[in-house]
Amino acid sequence: MSDRDRPLASAALFDTAIGACAIAWSAAGVLRFALPEPDPDATRSYILRRHRLVTLREADPSPEIAAAITKIRAHLEGDLDDLHWIPLDTKALNDFDRAVYEVTRAIPPGHTLNYGTIANRIGAPGGAQAVGQSLGRNPIPLIIPCHRVLAADNALHGFSAPGGITTKQRLLEIERTPGFGEPTLF
Repeated sequence: MSDRDRPLASAALFDTAIGACAIAWSAAGVLRFALPEPDPDATRSYILRRHRLVTLREADPSPEIAAAITKIRAHLEGDLDDLHWIPLDTKALNDFDRAVYEVTRAIPPGHTLNYGTIANRIGAPGGAQAVGQSLGRNPIPLIIPCHRVLAADNALHGFSAPGGITTKQRLLEIERTPGFGEPTLF
């Protein structure tokens, strides 16, 4: 299919408490989400990069996407929302990734799971590494909260979004996840 024949999808850049984020969507839902790059132009380039199924162009958010942006901004300011209500367009994803993302998306703010637990929940015992690789490909971070997945020892190992582990830790702090930025009793 030539680029001219591909369906159109939209994308928008927006400011948040942690920097400029971006979101891309089709009629079915969110296709891609970008956490802040070092500068807004890099975030824009990332969100508009070639997609397998659609041609992306910048546009004003639809009412549904505008509502999602409002809740994402509030979430990143500490008014937490699980963002589970935001529709996703996952047609371009394989079945394994969709299964991993479904379990990951059900992790509420302030909570975590480890890679092995997710592997077990999707019926892939021993598949912790494959789960980690899947989460490394996550095109919709924050909405599919891969930052809430930790290593078996609850340590922060790898995070493919801009800022790496520092961004992962900051998101966990915003969500008041025990052990990340919150005072503990001991």
